[in-house]
Amino acid sequence: MTSKSIYVYDTTLRDGAQREGLSLSLNDKLKIAQRLDDFGVHYIEGGWPGSNPKDADFFRAARQMTFRHAKIAAFGSTRRKDTTPDADPNIQALLAAETPVVTLVGKSWDLHVYDVLETDLEENLAMIAESVAYLKAQGKEVVYDAEHFFDGYKAKPEYALLTLKVAAGHGAGVVVLCDTNGGSLPWEVESIVGRVVAHLGAPVGIHTHDDGGCGVANTLAAVRAGAVHVQGTINGYGERVGNANLCTVIPDLQLKMGKQCVPPENLARLTELSRFVAEVTNLGHASHQPFVGTSAFAHKGGIHVAAMRKNAASYQHVDPALVGNLKRTVVSELSGRGNVLDKAAEYGVDLDSDQARHVLQQIKELEAQGFSFESAEASMSLMLRRLQPGYRPPFELLDFTVLVQQRQDKGMCADATVKVRVGDQVLHTAAEGNGPVNALDAALRKALLSVYPMLAGVRLADYKVRILDSENGTGATVRVLIDTEQELRHWSTVGASANIIEASWRALADSLEFALLNGNAQGEQ
Repeated sequence: MTSKSIYVYDTTLRDGAQREGLSLSLNDKLKIAQRLDDFGVHYIEGGWPGSNPKDADFFRAARQMTFRHAKIAAFGSTRRKDTTPDADPNIQALLAAETPVVTLVGKSWDLHVYDVLETDLEENLAMIAESVAYLKAQGKEVVYDAEHFFDGYKAKPEYALLTLKVAAGHGAGVVVLCDTNGGSLPWEVESIVGRVVAHLGAPVGIHTHDDGGCGVANTLAAVRAGAVHVQGTINGYGERVGNANLCTVIPDLQLKMGKQCVPPENLARLTELSRFVAEVTNLGHASHQPFVGTSAFAHKGGIHVAAMRKNAASYQHVDPALVGNLKRTVVSELSGRGNVLDKAAEYGVDLDSDQARHVLQQIKELEAQGFSFESAEASMSLMLRRLQPGYRPPFELLDFTVLVQQRQDKGMCADATVKVRVGDQVLHTAAEGNGPVNALDAALRKALLSVYPMLAGVRLADYKVRILDSENGTGATVRVLIDTEQELRHWSTVGASANIIEASWRALADSLEFALLNGNAQGEQ
């Protein structure tokens, strides 16, 4: 490591897993650990082996894995009051994890010593000293996490500093200052970390939470003041509102502050890592995350896009490729002609300036009627393709009928009939469904499957209805957004109307037309 290097300590598997609504299986934890190692973090905190069997199982399984970059750390607390490390179950569980690194959390705030540990200040110092020394004597690299350090320093600075000196003096390799309640501000953190670095004489780290919205800023401020070790989680997962987001911290440090956190060539895998962890945790990926979100480099305003077409640096703070992301142009009623030309180029559609102006006017008119194309790019793609000379849609609606009935023997049910033209054929089919849109979907697919068998693998993944002008009651205009998927592909389409069946039909028909134009069905006709 050079003087410009920062050690990255990932605690997604322990602190991140404390997020409400997040639950990781053993297999989930192992998959994430492997990806973190591939990315190049220095430490992976696997969990608290003294707290639950799953974490203990993780450490057993991790011993059979090969980690090329990262050291696995087990997390636990200092010994209990009025006992010794060799008799403390938590300390012994840390040893049983057989990890090269042990992270100990201890108290640095006198409020916690008195009210939580229910002991005195001297006993707390002994708990820190004996626990660190014992684990160091067992050949462990010890990371000491000073819990609530900033609150403790503000309340009783001399004592908070003394807890750090005791930990460092008894063998802690790094002393990490924790803003556990997440309420400190960046200038406070920078000032306090600077004083600690000047007086401690040992490596200092930082661990922040985001309760005040300053988790990332506080981490960067600590590094400015001399911290050389940063802790955080992928996507900022964690207790309450979360921890410092490593997906923001790492590129800020590496691209903007000149610090090396991971091998430079690995930084371009950051977006992939962020989305992988979101997928494994079964949480939606936050589209507006800095650097890695799908909207991080999305441009919607017409003036912005016009400038971007001349020079990409005009409205982007970094090249998205550096973190593995992409520039995107979003089309809406706020767009200019450049937005349309950009999207046409993205879809491989050749538009001239007059055609782009025509499309833009059509978009503005449709969005005034309730459509929204920024969340339905498949419908946008189709609009552009339909302008091309000689374009032939894969199917054409002739008519449809939908009936909803209350039947004595079946309860509420729906029937739909659909007549469509495919080439020279006219196909007429009927189907039942649990509602009018489901019946319409089933009838259309039944008609098309005989010609386009690939549609058997296309499924409706989500169906959303939004009422746009609720003051009009049952006569309100609705927007229907349909998400469709096929294997690893997915796309969204939109329809809008005061008639929910018409709105649904437009979104549904677009979803299947897009599937056919982007699959292999054209060769199957």
